[in-house]
Amino acid sequence: MVAVDFNCVPLPVPIDSLRVLLPEGVLLTDPGLLAGYRTDETHDPGAGTPAAVVRVTDVGQVQDTLRWASANRVAIIPRGAGSGLAGGVSAFDGAVVLSLERLTRIEIDPVARVAYAEAGALNGEVKRAAAEHGLWYPPDPSSFEICSIGGNVATNAGGLCCVKYGVTTDYVLGLDVVLADGTLVTVGGPRIKDVAGLPLAKLFVGSEGTLGVVTRAVLRLVPAQGKRSTLVALFPTVAAAGEAVVEVGQSIRPSMVELMDHASINAVEDYEPRGLDRSARALLLFQSDSPGPARTRDIELIHTVSQKHGATEIFETDDAAEGEQFVAARRNANPACKALGSVLTEDVAVSIPHLPALLTRIEEIAAAHGVSVPTVAHAGDGNLHPHVIYDETDVESVMQAHAVFAEIMHAAIELGGTITGEHGVGRAKVDYLADQLGPDVMALTRSIKSALDPLGILNPGAGI
Repeated sequence: MVAVDFNCVPLPVPIDSLRVLLPEGVLLTDPGLLAGYRTDETHDPGAGTPAAVVRVTDVGQVQDTLRWASANRVAIIPRGAGSGLAGGVSAFDGAVVLSLERLTRIEIDPVARVAYAEAGALNGEVKRAAAEHGLWYPPDPSSFEICSIGGNVATNAGGLCCVKYGVTTDYVLGLDVVLADGTLVTVGGPRIKDVAGLPLAKLFVGSEGTLGVVTRAVLRLVPAQGKRSTLVALFPTVAAAGEAVVEVGQSIRPSMVELMDHASINAVEDYEPRGLDRSARALLLFQSDSPGPARTRDIELIHTVSQKHGATEIFETDDAAEGEQFVAARRNANPACKALGSVLTEDVAVSIPHLPALLTRIEEIAAAHGVSVPTVAHAGDGNLHPHVIYDETDVESVMQAHAVFAEIMHAAIELGGTITGEHGVGRAKVDYLADQLGPDVMALTRSIKSALDPLGILNPGAGI
């Protein structure tokens, strides 16, 4: 993680002057409680302790906090559910964490087919609320049961269904955002088509709390997903599996194309056995939700292409529960890797034709360093999640892990890809951002940040 370089936090932070602005119980300063707000799921060892945590219960409290922060030049770290994997909410001494976890209201308009979801509402809760009206919210992170809509918006989260249905930004119609000076603005709204003015809602999606604090989102809903057929294919190499993904994508759009390599298959089987073939070098999980005969044709094409690229075993099912068993195995990859040791979770992505090359390159990097790197992927999107396993008590292991982490990012950049597809830059990757974007785009990015947050108080050190 990188050190924060800014000058907006005076010492000591005038917390008492904030306390008088907020209802009792909203401001936390007890050290035992603050400890739970130091990091996200990266468990950043370099994180500090915030001076306070503000657990807001309404938007007015967000405004009051930001007005106070601007007046006192105090850094604010907006935080959702804390499930992020890029250090985007790692705290530091003297900052104030602004927690949106208690903003959880959800309202469904089934006629307009939109959800009004506050930032602290969980992705899974929005899905369930929509399902009561026969509707569906497609963005589907593996952590959908525990990640918040505000966090999804902040990182432009993706997930398993995104190969066909798109990512968070494709479903954000409007946002309520509190700016650094406490001004509340509403951008966009419950309209499918709207090109009046600049597309400001899209500017805030993926900005990781550096441009404003999202308090509510207007989300597009679609009719409930239809029946799904599942095909699982095993391959002798990750490159062969990648080539199959490339060819399938030239003809059809499956609703799911997920990959697990040999190490991740075995990690999942060690964690919670699902009957996966431990000898396979790669596993592809396809699903199609096309209607009727088209779904059959999709599966037939995937079967043919998989055979062409050397699949050693192919399994098909139309049974929803049976198919879900494979999806559950794929979702278990992250906790399964955490059971192996400390983890640096990557989130690199490339254009689809470069998928086989990046998969092969990751295996080569891991072998060269003698480090275990179980890799899963939203393969249909070209988005890979290598998990670099290390021993945090061993200095050499830590150094090797960070070297592997950096090499994988540079490999993605060399292939014309990105250092993050959906987890965000946070503090874990901010040192590598300029390597991808270059000086001109970095300058443009910083000018936008400066225009919206001239004091630099919003999540300094993260995302930009």
